[in-house]
Amino acid sequence: MVSKVEIVPKGPKFSELVQGYWRLADWDMTPEERLVFLKQHIEMGITTVDHADIYGDYHCEALFGEALALEPSLRDQIEIVTKCDIKLCSSTFPLRRINHYDTSKEHIIESVNNSLSRLNVENIDVLLIHRPDVLMDADEVAEAFATLKQQGKVNDFGVSNFSLAQFDLLQSRLDAPLVTNQVEINPLNFEVAHDGTLDQLQMKRIKPMAWSCLAGGDIFSGQSEQQVRVRNELELIREEVGAESIDQVIYAWVRRLPSKPLPIIGSGKIERVQAAVNALDIELTREQWFRVWVASKGHGVP
Repeated sequence: MVSKVEIVPKGPKFSELVQGYWRLADWDMTPEERLVFLKQHIEMGITTVDHADIYGDYHCEALFGEALALEPSLRDQIEIVTKCDIKLCSSTFPLRRINHYDTSKEHIIESVNNSLSRLNVENIDVLLIHRPDVLMDADEVAEAFATLKQQGKVNDFGVSNFSLAQFDLLQSRLDAPLVTNQVEINPLNFEVAHDGTLDQLQMKRIKPMAWSCLAGGDIFSGQSEQQVRVRNELELIREEVGAESIDQVIYAWVRRLPSKPLPIIGSGKIERVQAAVNALDIELTREQWFRVWVASKGHGVP
């Protein structure tokens, strides 16, 4: 059973594993099947769900909301995370000429209102700024956050893919703490473990959310030297720890980081979700963890 943990001291509690819905539009499920899937992972203890306004060309939130509307009482059993600030060229917005970012107060509030409507809910547990915006006015973002909090539309706020300096800039304008930084962590790309991002979060006792833990599937099928090295090492460790598959080793590897990341599961297959839950029982030694590091880097530690 998946436990709940505080993602920031005296802050909201998330499940140790998070169910990601960014590929929901590709799962080819009926609303009833989406509801069953939601209820199944809730029963496992995975109560935190991850969304963004842009997922599925702006359709995934609505697909989730359609399922939730079939049993609205489930809203009280889940924590909804969603994101804003990316503006994609899309059939939904035909006048856009290029993909870009928008952290204006107007857009943040408009995006939240759209997400609430699509998700069929009255408030969002945590809103994240999806990508750093070089035109971000931190004071304006703070005003948007304050308005949404005062209106009861968002409970807490965080960021995604922010550097430590970008995180500190926004935090400097806020009275309440940012509750997470959602960043990419996997054995092929874990620069956040070296550039100070995870150090900062550990210092503040803020748990990161880890996206793309399985590197978009490249670890399983990629043929680059790095991908082959990592896959072979993960397979050796899988045999040593008695894991069912190397993805379980990967989740254990991500969770071994001292900032205690919360892995986001991207699969819509409940068997894969169950396998991730089973990975909570796997503990890697320091040597096993660094064997994956060496396989990824292609050289020993300094």
